[in-house]
Amino acid sequence: MTTRIVITGGSGFLGTLLARRLLAGPVALGGTAPAEVGELVLADLVPPQEDLSTDPRVRPLVGELGDTVPELGEVDAIFHLAGVVSGAAEADFDLGMRTNLDGTRALLEYARGLPAPPVLVFSSSLAVFGNDPALPPLDVVDDDTVPRPQSSYGIQKFIGEQLVADYTRKGFARGRSVRLMTVSVRPGKPNAAASSFLSGIIREPLAGERAVCPVPADTPIALSSPRRTLEGLLRAAEVDEATWGSRTAMNLPALTTTPRDMAAALDRVAGAGTSDLIDWTDDPLIGVIVRSWPAVFRTPRAHSLGLEPEQSFDDIVRDYLNDNPGARS
Repeated sequence: MTTRIVITGGSGFLGTLLARRLLAGPVALGGTAPAEVGELVLADLVPPQEDLSTDPRVRPLVGELGDTVPELGEVDAIFHLAGVVSGAAEADFDLGMRTNLDGTRALLEYARGLPAPPVLVFSSSLAVFGNDPALPPLDVVDDDTVPRPQSSYGIQKFIGEQLVADYTRKGFARGRSVRLMTVSVRPGKPNAAASSFLSGIIREPLAGERAVCPVPADTPIALSSPRRTLEGLLRAAEVDEATWGSRTAMNLPALTTTPRDMAAALDRVAGAGTSDLIDWTDDPLIGVIVRSWPAVFRTPRAHSLGLEPEQSFDDIVRDYLNDNPGARS
């Protein structure tokens, strides 16, 4: 017996990692016995990488999510990773609303029309939390902390969480929303996310290129590695409803650090002076977004599912180098 799965944003960084993992071996969905993937639909604005596009089990679907939803077909599970990132959603309000909100609603309506409600994992974000200027600072986020997003991206993600919860309550989908931390280190080129520099200040110096840190060196940051993020997405899909628990979104575990400590880890792993290629230049537009995000999370719900944060940023740098052997100049 095989299973059919959709990944929206399937050609992106996390979508590609997830696709390779799903194709590598059996996957359990919603408490069922593990099964091999018979078809994997990768929906995105661009085609997937060659190793995926040439796999006979993969069906690429290229185009805007709202336009391609009718072509998805019947599936057992959906990983909804597609979206406009934080900086781009703030700069272009209409684009963020069309992609992050309207696209999510279209996907949920598609799930509603399927013969059986699919497991649906929605990738939300720590950006749903923010420091409301009319309230005391948000020092620590617990599982029951009320989201107060302070950006268009955070608002759109929070609305998506509520839609997933309601479609799940109505029996249209088996939804599980997970709030991802900033993922570092991402390979490739910088993107429009306000947090993009948290990969760039590691990735670029390793490649012998200069990088800019647009926030003060001691700014507290919550982040996670690609490996731990992937574990969270997969675990959300695996468990049954009773194990998953509340329809409220779950915060994934985070490592709390600062750009200064990240640079020190870079030097310890890659050699003294590697971080000299970082330019510490404050950008108030990025800074106001990043500083609105909390940096300390207590996540007993995620821990109960066996999910743990990375213990040090040194390990994250080592994993990046091991997974990307050509990343160092």
